[in-house]
Amino acid sequence: MTKKTNAAAKQNHTTPSRFATLKVFFTNERTRFITGLILAILTIYVGLALLSFFFTGAADQSRIENVNLSDLLSNSRSVDNWTGVRGACLSDLLMNRWFGVSSFMILFFLGSVGAKLMNLKQISLMKRFLFSASWLIWGSVFFAFVFVKGYEDTFLYLGGQHGYYLSEMFITNIGVPGTLLLLIGTLLIIAVFSSEKTIPVLQHLFTFGWLKNRLPAMRWRGKAKSQPEPVDEAQPEEHRQNEEEPKREPMVDEPTREEEEIPQQPQPKPTEEDSGYFDTEEELRRAEEEAAHQSAVTAEPYEQAYIPEDDLHEPEKQSQPAEQPKGPGIIVEVPEADEVDLDSVEPTKYDPRLDLSRYVFPTLDLLKSYNTGNLEINHDELEANQQLIKQALEDFKIGISSIKATVGPTVTLYEIVPESGMRISKIKSLEDDIALSLAALQVRIIAPMPGKGTVGIEVPSKNPQIVSMQTVIASRRFQECKYELPVAMGRTITNEVFMFDLCKTPHLLVAGATGQGKSVGLNAIITSLLYKKHPAELKFVMVDPKMVEFSIYSKIERHYLAKLPNADKPIVTEPMDAVATLNSLVIEMEDRYKLLVSASVRNIKEYNAKFIEHRLNPQKGHRFLPYIVAIVDEFADLIATSGKEIEMPISRIAAKARAVGIHMILATQRPDTKVITGTIKSNFPSRIAFKVASMIDSRTILDAPGANRLIGRGDMLISVAGAETVRVQCAFVDTPEVEEIVDYIGTQVGYPTAYLLPEYVAEGGESGGIGVVDLSDRDPLFEEAARLIVIQQQGSTSLIQRKFSIGYNRAGRLMDQLEAAGIVGPFEGSKARQVLIPDEYTLEQLLNSLK
Repeated sequence: MTKKTNAAAKQNHTTPSRFATLKVFFTNERTRFITGLILAILTIYVGLALLSFFFTGAADQSRIENVNLSDLLSNSRSVDNWTGVRGACLSDLLMNRWFGVSSFMILFFLGSVGAKLMNLKQISLMKRFLFSASWLIWGSVFFAFVFVKGYEDTFLYLGGQHGYYLSEMFITNIGVPGTLLLLIGTLLIIAVFSSEKTIPVLQHLFTFGWLKNRLPAMRWRGKAKSQPEPVDEAQPEEHRQNEEEPKREPMVDEPTREEEEIPQQPQPKPTEEDSGYFDTEEELRRAEEEAAHQSAVTAEPYEQAYIPEDDLHEPEKQSQPAEQPKGPGIIVEVPEADEVDLDSVEPTKYDPRLDLSRYVFPTLDLLKSYNTGNLEINHDELEANQQLIKQALEDFKIGISSIKATVGPTVTLYEIVPESGMRISKIKSLEDDIALSLAALQVRIIAPMPGKGTVGIEVPSKNPQIVSMQTVIASRRFQECKYELPVAMGRTITNEVFMFDLCKTPHLLVAGATGQGKSVGLNAIITSLLYKKHPAELKFVMVDPKMVEFSIYSKIERHYLAKLPNADKPIVTEPMDAVATLNSLVIEMEDRYKLLVSASVRNIKEYNAKFIEHRLNPQKGHRFLPYIVAIVDEFADLIATSGKEIEMPISRIAAKARAVGIHMILATQRPDTKVITGTIKSNFPSRIAFKVASMIDSRTILDAPGANRLIGRGDMLISVAGAETVRVQCAFVDTPEVEEIVDYIGTQVGYPTAYLLPEYVAEGGESGGIGVVDLSDRDPLFEEAARLIVIQQQGSTSLIQRKFSIGYNRAGRLMDQLEAAGIVGPFEGSKARQVLIPDEYTLEQLLNSLK
């Protein structure tokens, strides 16, 4: 028992000693100084990371997405931030995800703690914490509230996501004016708690002291007060000089020196015995005259104009030479001519992106990176192939003077210079022999190379590389391009990104055998446009007879797709619906041409520029015109089922739709002359050819051989607007990547419906995909919808959807029935229909007649 008691006592005795040791360690001056020094270094490090974020944040944004813990520990990621991948992640966390620019207040507090621990400055950490925290939160909300409309065009959230969500919450609950008042009130409260010196300043503002100090010496002439205001001797001299003094009223016909030189710099009021008051009226008047005389002598000239009261309502008289006034007037200060520059005031421009101002473009992390973009060159393979090519040509008595190689992602180009006297056609006929010597799948000979005095021999590489869509999209050329509709297809033999502007194409024909990369090429075109164009600037019309190629894009219907008014699906799959959709595009084209004629412009770019500058009146039917890209897959199948019905609208669109921003892409697996007719080829100067089966098919697409010599798997020949044919390895974008992109876009806020094309009425009297309306079989909501439309005087399908919580198809059928009953007018594109019934009484009479 005694041993246990002694052991317990010993334990109780040693435990406090350990805590005492820790307390002594942390209260030691050396330990405190080292801790403060570490905090100071950490503050400098974080400050450098935040400063670097302003210059490198845009480049690092895609590189630090979804960074693993292993990457942070090993610093394996390559970033541009001055402080490495850890600093890049920390700055992105503070600037974009948390508090924005006001995150520097965290550094202020950390620096204060470090200075306190190092005994550099005696400060109150609690006051610094409250000061930093209040300015941190207020600044975050303020910057988010002020710059909330610029977030779609920049990588930097000035208020951070914290401020963004708080600002949105305040705007939703108390409105913009309420949020502004809340910010101002909170600012004043923080300023008062931060420093007591702000209280007199605020009192000065709220008593309009600033107004008294800034008003010139202009006032109504009147009798001087019997007693002037007391003079505070504690005020500085300049404050006392700004106080007003009573003046003697001049005679009507007696222009005085004071009137000619007013406004003058006021002098301090005369005082007697520093009391600020006078005993008699005579002393007051004498002091005022002396002060006025002194101010008239010492006052500096001041630019002004004297305007009689009678001339205040006649501005045309003010330009006449100034004369002495004949009656009482008001002295008005006139600013100098260079103070106001009316030419520098720019009118507010229309921004088409405001409808979806919160839209965020897809990020690069949605795409996979299959390689680093750096080609691995096998020099042994190059030298062996060069020797084999030389030997094969020498066997046919063709000598060459030099040979050099250019390595591409999947193909290596060997350029040879034949000896003088050699016929180029003889080299051209040796494709199969050279392929046999090199044991290659296909060899393509370009004789001669365009613009060069060489002959090109393209040989497939033994270890081809995949060109990922991510490396193409992330390339500097694509990110900085100024094309209207930029399309990045892949990389050339020289490993350069190949791009073109679809607006200058202007229409594209894509052909290739099954499984050679045609569908991937179409996805690459669509992906390029999705990464570069806002939903307000671009719309797609997708025709997919196979029903499986474009169905994945249905999720972005309310963002990027266009369709017929009453179409059930945004992706056209039936041949008759395709005919109606393309004919609707023809109507859209004609309507746009009418707008261009009324606006006196030649193309869509000039028209939209005028509309953005508010030089076109929306009340006259003018609107912002987005680009429309119509993509038709399996064109051969549509020709087989619809024939001339489908070829006619395509020919019309291809012939004249370029100027109004409508561009078409045709794709087919069967490039024969029955499908690609002379009319189609003449209007589609740009061609993309993947591998085809025969030389005849290659000539049908490109008017030249070569497509039959491709190796497949995205290897293609492309000719833009009749230019030289270029061999390109198409960028690979897999179906899961496309799904992630459309899911990223589809989860964001979109338009109420897809972009509605004009309604097409066929010769038989039926609209595109819509039968004749039978009023005997009316919808149960017909009468309620009619009353809603008449009361609101707005013929909108979306209005019916919202009020009755029904789908778009049923709302569209209701609108067709209302049109057949004469309640609303015909379809007018994106505008609401005209309501033909003026009041409810007339409507009830019409409904009774229908019964």
